[in-house]
Amino acid sequence: MSSMIAKTKSAPGVQGVLRQKWQTLWRDIKQNKVCYLFLAPYAALFITFTVLPVLMAIGLSFTYFNMLQPPQWVGVHNYLRLFLEDDIFLIAVKNTFIYAAITGPVSYFMCFILAWMINEFKPKVRAILTLLFYAPSISGNVYLVWQVIFSGDTYGYVNAFLLYWGIIKSPIQWLIDPTWIMPIVIIVVLWMSLGTSFLVFIAGLQGIDESLYEAGAIDGVRNRWQELWYLTLPTMRGYLMFGAIMAITSSFTIASEITHLVGFPSTDYAAHTIVQHLQDYGTIRFEMGYASAIAVILFFIMVISQRVVQKLLNRVGE
Repeated sequence: MSSMIAKTKSAPGVQGVLRQKWQTLWRDIKQNKVCYLFLAPYAALFITFTVLPVLMAIGLSFTYFNMLQPPQWVGVHNYLRLFLEDDIFLIAVKNTFIYAAITGPVSYFMCFILAWMINEFKPKVRAILTLLFYAPSISGNVYLVWQVIFSGDTYGYVNAFLLYWGIIKSPIQWLIDPTWIMPIVIIVVLWMSLGTSFLVFIAGLQGIDESLYEAGAIDGVRNRWQELWYLTLPTMRGYLMFGAIMAITSSFTIASEITHLVGFPSTDYAAHTIVQHLQDYGTIRFEMGYASAIAVILFFIMVISQRVVQKLLNRVGE
């Protein structure tokens, strides 16, 4: 017993540990002051526009705030209301996970596979193909094309084709019927998914040293799939992680694409997502406390998803 008390007394307290860590940090800053000086502008912007808004959202999520009166503390009422009273939020969660489960992995693998294939072409051909695949993601009014294609009258291309061949007898309301809304939105999102990740993967493939493949062939790599798994993917782990973060972010924050295609809200909330629900309460109803609670939940969902994907990517090449 006396030995346990002695160990407890000798062990540093919380304040001692914090003081020791602060001294270590301060010593590191002094030794690398030039590096921290160059890092300071980015750190200031990151803290101001990322860290502080996240902390403010977490704080506001425990309040009732209508932007006209000071926030009023309500505790966990907003979170209880979300999961116990707000049926539309549960629909939004279900739709968001469906979108993320389909568009996230599919767009991610599409970006990499196409980048891997295009990388084998000559520079001029590669540049043309990259532009063709990347163009849809930067087209501002691309939704107008899909609205014409899936128009609910006989002038819509899909309806005109199906009527001409006798497959249907009357036009289908593609963008109004809840049965078809979600599949159409997923198709459009996948068509537009070859964006930043696609370019990053091409850049990563271009940066791999050819001597690595020569060494791999000497060590026993016999085909392109082994080359991809044991050489290309491990070398591009950083690029793969960046692409995964972009895919997770875009799939969980899908909103504007749905609004432009099927309106807001969609029929029977068939395509309603968490971000649309957040926009409803944040920019239309001005219930900022409730909207902050939605944002906090979405934030932690994305963080958990990112950690899971990171662990999976760490196993690439094993």
